[in-house]
Amino acid sequence: MTGAGSGIGRATAQALLREGWTVALVGRRAGPLAETGAGFGAQAVAMVADVSDEAAVTALFVRVRATFGRLDLLFNNAGTSAPPATIDELDPEQWRRVIDVNLHGAFYCAQAAFRLMRAQAPRGGRIINNGSIAAHVPRPRSVAYTVSKHAITGLTRTLSLDGRAFDIACGQIDVGNATTDLLAAMPANGPGAEPQMDVAHAASAVCYMASLPLDANVQFMTVMATKMPYIGRG
Repeated sequence: MTGAGSGIGRATAQALLREGWTVALVGRRAGPLAETGAGFGAQAVAMVADVSDEAAVTALFVRVRATFGRLDLLFNNAGTSAPPATIDELDPEQWRRVIDVNLHGAFYCAQAAFRLMRAQAPRGGRIINNGSIAAHVPRPRSVAYTVSKHAITGLTRTLSLDGRAFDIACGQIDVGNATTDLLAAMPANGPGAEPQMDVAHAASAVCYMASLPLDANVQFMTVMATKMPYIGRG
């Protein structure tokens, strides 16, 4: 699981661990990964890696195979965003950082996971991509994040098709405003405020997707606060 040190990643990792999964906790910083896995013993294995670094991802999946022998689930969750800006205001370096993490990182991890799942015996596995409501309806001043999440939907669809021959299922969860540190700056009241839901609901949704046998798949799931301005947002 990537992005396991905080937010949806931490909540989902801990939910999977409670359900008996053995989880590789992947992130850029060892400290937060240790906090995520605290109390779960050998069931939680921290693996420090930057998913935007292709060589680091290759080494990561070599370690996954050496440690566990196989891979049954990848939750492609690591992500970042840029400060709000119209396209003419956005620093190209901020654009590159978002695309490197959200898209290139997801691609590198999916590629390595697919390769491992295809070759292992018994073969197959499941990839769950963390999309976003932005994959369908953007917020204003969010061009980098929105484009990256639209691309994730294309990745999900392609993996679903290409994986059929190798018993690899791929689905996508699109999460609305879940209460995490990332949304701590979002106003709770007044102009610009949007309803939020407990991050545990996103985690339980991923756990359900992960629990299915490989002959069943949740292709796309949207989980959000009931009153979030998604339908008709503009």
